[in-house]
Amino acid sequence: MEQATRQCLRTPRRMARWLARIVSVLPVCMLAAGFAAATSAPLHAEDTVKVRLSWKLKGEYAPLYLAQERDYYRQAGLSVTIGEGAGAQGALGALLQGQEDIVVLPGIYALSAIARGMPVKLIALYEPKAPISFLSYPEKAVRVPKDMEGKSIVTAVGDTTTEYLEALCSVNRVNCGNVKRVQVNGQARTTQFLAKQVDVIGVYANNDLPMLEDTMGPNLVRMDLAQYGLTIPGLALVSSDRIIAAKRDVLARFLQATAKGFADADKDPEAGARAVAARWPAAPKLGIITRQVKASQAATPKPANHPLGWIDAPNVSAALGLLKWAGQPVPDKPASTYYTNDLLAGAK
Repeated sequence: MEQATRQCLRTPRRMARWLARIVSVLPVCMLAAGFAAATSAPLHAEDTVKVRLSWKLKGEYAPLYLAQERDYYRQAGLSVTIGEGAGAQGALGALLQGQEDIVVLPGIYALSAIARGMPVKLIALYEPKAPISFLSYPEKAVRVPKDMEGKSIVTAVGDTTTEYLEALCSVNRVNCGNVKRVQVNGQARTTQFLAKQVDVIGVYANNDLPMLEDTMGPNLVRMDLAQYGLTIPGLALVSSDRIIAAKRDVLARFLQATAKGFADADKDPEAGARAVAARWPAAPKLGIITRQVKASQAATPKPANHPLGWIDAPNVSAALGLLKWAGQPVPDKPASTYYTNDLLAGAK
């Protein structure tokens, strides 16, 4: 009886000692848990950012999807959705209606819209010189602009690669009257070229060229239009004046997080390709997307003294000159009214 009583008395004592140990380590555990939560939680409450691409998926968009996949947006306090598009006009219209916060599109389209009075601005320009090229066959090679004379080139309404042909001819003293233009439906351009119904096709070397080379091999002759004076702003981000005023800090954080996506895509193009392929129904071979990512990164300068995506006035002025060549009225106002670099400085 005495032994049983002593055992009962010892049990509460053991329980008390055990509870004391738990209480002593509890603050440490809570502190560690709090630190872990603090380091993994976003710095800001999550703000929604709706991004609209101007076209279907391609390797050029890899930095956006890589930033999303690696939680850079969430770490910046952002909840980002990215949707495919079907043309710059529709994407810009959705931006003005407040359905989107940012549109991803070739910068030349944004400048054209602003010149017509649309209240939007470039907030980042990643490709000051879009990698646009003319492709031709070795037997009818176009290596320099003068070689275009006597050749046929496929065109389509709204085709950026040939829309400024007159300017290219003028700068390089080519008689454009001796260049046969064959206008077709936009989706028939590649078919016409593959069937050798035309001699020349304009392409984005970072998106179209890897696809064509996979089909036809690497023997196509390429003429880089930027080398001959045709500098057309490529990949850019655009927002409306209203959203820029209302969500400056949100947009700034988005740009910072996107820059991390660009850096990662530059270091590991295949990872960028996988991030795109994961969201691309019936995606092409991973190798094709990887080449698209590599070529897009090569077309994106990494300025030493400015944040990625910095916009220079001379590039904008040159592009506005191209619009004039194409016959579009361009108001006489400073180039700086078409863009802002303020958001690239970072969140305030």
